[in-house]
Amino acid sequence: MPSGEATTLGRARLGFADTAEIDEFVATLERYERGELTPDQWRAFRLVRGTYSQRQAEDAQMLRDLDPQGILDGPQLHALADVADTYSRGFGHVTTRQNVQFHFLKLHDVEHVMHRLADSGLTTREACGSAVRNVAACPDAGVAADELFDVTPYADALTRFFLRHPLAAALPRKFKIAFEGCPTDHALTAINDLGWKARINGAGERGFRVTVGGGTSILPRSGELLYDFLPAGEILEVTEAVLQVFHDRGDFKHKQRNRLKFLMRDMGFPAWRAAFEEAHAAIRARGGIALPFDPQHPPVEDAPAGRSAAPSTRDVSARVSAARLSGPGLRPSIGPTLPVAGGSYERWLRTNVRPQKQAGFAIATATLPLGDVTGAQLRVLADLAEAYGDGTVRTTLEQDLALRWVRVGDLPALHDRLAAAGLGLPDARTLADVTSCPGAETCRIAVTQSRGLGRLLGDWLREHPELVDAVPGLDVKISGCPNGCGQHHVAGLGFQGSVRRLGDSVLPQYFVMLGGGVSDAGARFARLAAKIPARRVPQAVERLLALYLAERETGEPAAAFFARVELARVKPLLLDLESLDASEASAEDFVDLGEQAAFKLEALEGECSA
Repeated sequence: MPSGEATTLGRARLGFADTAEIDEFVATLERYERGELTPDQWRAFRLVRGTYSQRQAEDAQMLRDLDPQGILDGPQLHALADVADTYSRGFGHVTTRQNVQFHFLKLHDVEHVMHRLADSGLTTREACGSAVRNVAACPDAGVAADELFDVTPYADALTRFFLRHPLAAALPRKFKIAFEGCPTDHALTAINDLGWKARINGAGERGFRVTVGGGTSILPRSGELLYDFLPAGEILEVTEAVLQVFHDRGDFKHKQRNRLKFLMRDMGFPAWRAAFEEAHAAIRARGGIALPFDPQHPPVEDAPAGRSAAPSTRDVSARVSAARLSGPGLRPSIGPTLPVAGGSYERWLRTNVRPQKQAGFAIATATLPLGDVTGAQLRVLADLAEAYGDGTVRTTLEQDLALRWVRVGDLPALHDRLAAAGLGLPDARTLADVTSCPGAETCRIAVTQSRGLGRLLGDWLREHPELVDAVPGLDVKISGCPNGCGQHHVAGLGFQGSVRRLGDSVLPQYFVMLGGGVSDAGARFARLAAKIPARRVPQAVERLLALYLAERETGEPAAAFFARVELARVKPLLLDLESLDASEASAEDFVDLGEQAAFKLEALEGECSA
């Protein structure tokens, strides 16, 4: 599309792309290759344009697009599919912040990828780097049966105001924002730099409970309460004031400790708040910043006007089975899912379908193990969204894809076609729906192959549906290093990749973390219970679930049990799994999950803080 032109896409949604930025990317790459820019200058530039260098020595790039609120329409799904098939490994990866990213791209292909994405209105701008990152939101927003109101218009307005804003990519470090309208915090607002939770005051006015300075990694911190109720019309000026203080007072030198949470810790919250209030007052003195709509009467999402014909199950199966995946690393299964015990339509209906607040419609989730989805599957999803939904899908923080506005009577036909596409697995938002970061498969700073553990645990749990059913609401999240991109700090059962030295060798292990979660009270961070060799983790999970079943109080949810159980009760239970000496170790112990060669500690300098 022409530079700077706002294009209406999908359900009257404007695009985010600007093709002039792609020309700038190409020109800057040429300057770097001529030696006119230092590697650090080039790295800072390309990161803000969504391109990371992977751990592989050869030319291997990760490219991430920006998917505000995780919303993708049909043309965008086709664009992502083309990128997967033409420039990556035949599949993409849904992240825990609702983006889609691709691995093993060549640097000189990035320009072509950016153009293909821009054709559909997508951009990679500020998807990475020291910038305001993708603005996340509850994937059920607008249709959730229990939401206070739809946060989507507010999140979209904030996205558009700050995308390419002078402050947005001029910050000391990355800055994360999330919106939630439901009582359950699906968007994990408490661990964001700015968290917005819908509220309605006594006068019936819309607003937000606002928290600030949340985060995980090496200093897990729940966001501080900034406002118990902020009128909805003030969200842009409050965000700009927070960003202004972060820009003016943040630490640009020490990249490992310059997130907003560190600034607030060093200043103290009262002093930080005083600086914020000063910045906010200055913005108001200049006239403030209004939303582009009446904050009390925002745009409303209506039922789709028309639907297209659905592809047949035979067509879906043939298209998906014909896909050809390539490249290194773990690959998703691309075959059709046949009805089996524990994987029937009835189970899918129970775990993957939720009623909408609009009568007669439902939200249906396509479960994506490890967040992986092939190009062929993306194209099928585009067709299914047009035939059974509203023409869009939403990515979830659990790395799945949700179709909305599905007529209840169409659910059996939709499931048949999802199953034919290999997307009919049940267990969304259950223990078997394991979340994992990319780990050492591609990430420069990861220690372990978290995707390998994610696949092992997911497959094992699906073979034991009775265990999954016994612990509704409990989740598993895995990260390959302390940074926590898999969000293990706020998991009921979290696993953090680590390394153990045994004689002259090293082997992969995981910190077993218990009792994390996010609620209206804030973030509750998981506690370290044990350090267990990677291949023993399923045994640890089995024992922990058995402990819950044996010692829970009447009616006590598993998440609550693991939040309150004493570590002194848990540690002896896992002690023999934790213990390992050279005489007991097998050759398998020294091979990371999902790998073939002996494990080596190869963590490199990361680019997250560049």
